Amino acid sequence: MAEVQLSAAPRLRGALSVPGDKSISHRAVMFNAIAEGKAEITHFLMGADCLSTIACFRAMGVQIDQCVDRVVVHGVGLRGLREPADVLDCGNSGTTLRLMTGLLAGIDGMYAVMTGDASLRSRPQRRIVDPLRGLGATVDGRQNGALAPLSVRGATLHGGSYDLKIASAQVKSAVLLAGLSGDGVMTVTGRTDGRDHTERMLTGMGIDVQTRGSVVTLTPPVHPVFPYALSLRVPGDPSSAAFWWVAAAIHPNAEITTTGVGMNPTRVGALEVLRQMGAQITVSNARTEGSEPVADVTVSSSSLRATTIHGAIIPQLIDEIPVLAVAAAMAVGQTIIADAAELKAKETDRISTVVTALQAMGVRIEATADGMIIDGRGALDGATVDSHGDHRLAMAWAIAALVARSEMTIRGSEAVDVSYPEFWRDLAAIAE
Repeated sequence: MAEVQLSAAPRLRGALSVPGDKSISHRAVMFNAIAEGKAEITHFLMGADCLSTIACFRAMGVQIDQCVDRVVVHGVGLRGLREPADVLDCGNSGTTLRLMTGLLAGIDGMYAVMTGDASLRSRPQRRIVDPLRGLGATVDGRQNGALAPLSVRGATLHGGSYDLKIASAQVKSAVLLAGLSGDGVMTVTGRTDGRDHTERMLTGMGIDVQTRGSVVTLTPPVHPVFPYALSLRVPGDPSSAAFWWVAAAIHPNAEITTTGVGMNPTRVGALEVLRQMGAQITVSNARTEGSEPVADVTVSSSSLRATTIHGAIIPQLIDEIPVLAVAAAMAVGQTIIADAAELKAKETDRISTVVTALQAMGVRIEATADGMIIDGRGALDGATVDSHGDHRLAMAWAIAALVARSEMTIRGSEAVDVSYPEFWRDLAAIAE
């Protein structure tokens, strides 16, 4: 296990191009793998999670070429995936496991077994297994499908409807993908307000996906070459940019610009919360790239005040809560984070791990059943903290170290490789 020691930086300055969006990178490989033709994906995130997706689709007969941050996918068509000869290893990637389960469940004659590392094998999977079974798919796993490894025996599904109880883009996407090879319309209702990257990308590839209010429908393609291959530049990941937004906002001498960041309305909750807290934020150079809105975001030193983070905005910032908790610790007043029980089902139980680490930094913080209560005091003490193998935690503690009153030691620093392999390099570049 690697560790780093960090001390507070006197000044933070610079412009950074954060890694490509992890959610979009996953989907660009998956969807182009089942398309007809060749697609070039630039600014692709070469993190461990996305590399797991590439490895899985290569194991199913898809040629995928890699070079620096560029990937070329040679699609095999909607029914061209080859049955894998061995178990598919999804590593630490819940997106790979859950979306691929939905996709393979609807392909007639397919059989696959999917597993992952110890963290992934401990995460709940009934959230996708139950809806897929309800649509007629044959999916199983440990504890009657509650845990990976999962097995899938694909079959042509006849369309159907699923009422989504939690705002999960992974569940929504798994259901929609199961309907791609079906013979009827697939519909998702209920909490469909999570990330909409699947709907946007499939639409761009010629698939009929309609969103009307909270109802999302996918009509299976009938043209022999749908979906079309889609070349794109992956926008910068707002979940990665959020670490720099918080760093600039809490530091007394800072101005950081993140360039080319995705501004998808379902992903910018952290930016909205920072605005509510009084952060000095400028958004410029807005444009559209690959069906996604993109812009440059500049954040400078700010006097933050406490806020309440709850309700409909939670799905937009669930991955950013660890670093937002750092912002709350540096704000004035009591911040309440609620309706975020999903934190317990991440790479770690992010309620308990965040609370434990911030307590070690001298913060008065209390865990609740679905979040935490943080009494901001505008200061953090140095401490020895652990990432527990969770990339978001490793980066959040690094941002805390930039303003800590003494040296911080972060154990398990290599966890950043999952989503932001260049994180430590970028940190050194902006810390003066």
